[in-house]
Amino acid sequence: MLLSETHQRVFFLDIETVPAHPSFEQLDEEWQALWLAKAVHDPAVKSGAIPLSEAYCRAGIYAEFGKIICIGMGYLCEENKQVHARLKTLASQDEKQLLSDFSDLLAQLSPATRLCAHNGKEFDFPYLCRRMILQGLPLPPLLDMRGKKPWENPHLDTLELWKFGDSKNFASLKLMAKMFGLPSPKNSMDGSEVFSTYYRDKDLNRIAAYCSGDVLTLMNVYLRLHLLPALQPQQVVSAE
Repeated sequence: MLLSETHQRVFFLDIETVPAHPSFEQLDEEWQALWLAKAVHDPAVKSGAIPLSEAYCRAGIYAEFGKIICIGMGYLCEENKQVHARLKTLASQDEKQLLSDFSDLLAQLSPATRLCAHNGKEFDFPYLCRRMILQGLPLPPLLDMRGKKPWENPHLDTLELWKFGDSKNFASLKLMAKMFGLPSPKNSMDGSEVFSTYYRDKDLNRIAAYCSGDVLTLMNVYLRLHLLPALQPQQVVSAE
């Protein structure tokens, strides 16, 4: 066996998010006040990197003010004595339908499946849960960690795997890809461009392609963290 069953039971994912509204001015007065109260604590605002008046473009990183527009997924398998990656991407302007479709996919997975994302425990997993609750959707058992102790959480996080217990260290997916000599879709686009690509360019397909590339990078980082070879282009198959 080229790939252990443990690795074949990992389901990789990445989400792309944007502010729920195109601009701060489109929020009603109460939402504007709530956003400003939140934004003053944003690290980029506190550091002075972004003025408070321009911070709304970052609203998408907060589940209370944002929405999910794309979910990239992938898993590893063995076929014809070769490791393959199967990728699938869901993208929609209708967040509730998007999350419902994603939940249906999770329901088809084995209960032994472990979800994996980069910085997923701090971002992707809780963000998905919060948006599902706000959309009135039940949480899939694979995703729902309410009431679980930290050591009972089966989710995998490549950032956590790289920390080796060092709570202070942070390494972006782009940095880890560079360290391992892996290609990264962030060389042509990064998360800061998703807002304008969605609302200004209305190019959801570009965002979906970027998200799918992030999932492939995530999978390759995971493989290299386990001292396994990275995937070659011919090993990547669409599961659409």
